[in-house]
Amino acid sequence: MTPPLNPPEIHPPFAPYSHGVVVPAGQRLVFCSGQLGIAADKHVPPDCAAQTRICFDNIAAILREAGMGMEHIVRINAYVTGRAHLDDYMAVRNALFAPPYPASTLMIVTGFARPEFVVEIEAIAAGPA
Repeated sequence: MTPPLNPPEIHPPFAPYSHGVVVPAGQRLVFCSGQLGIAADKHVPPDCAAQTRICFDNIAAILREAGMGMEHIVRINAYVTGRAHLDDYMAVRNALFAPPYPASTLMIVTGFARPEFVVEIEAIAAGPA
């Protein structure tokens, strides 16, 4: 378990995430590259929610290969191409995580390498060594 850090003297998180997360000593870290909403069969859905699900499915597959699961994620960096995608991204992300929530950042960017992508997600996980 990674203890969350949400000091009472600062504004609480705006959504289900933690301001900080402590990684206990002796944990192994896995750094996932940014994942785009492209399936193994090269399909890219047109909507943000479906692309977000693929991004997190890809991250889950990477973590499985390391012997970890989504519950080991301690940090998420996500990027969307417009405010219109915020609610869809948040709905998918919020359904996947329970307390203690990972630390998280969500940014709006102008685009990605290919125009059909509307979301990219990076993750850091910490688990048993």
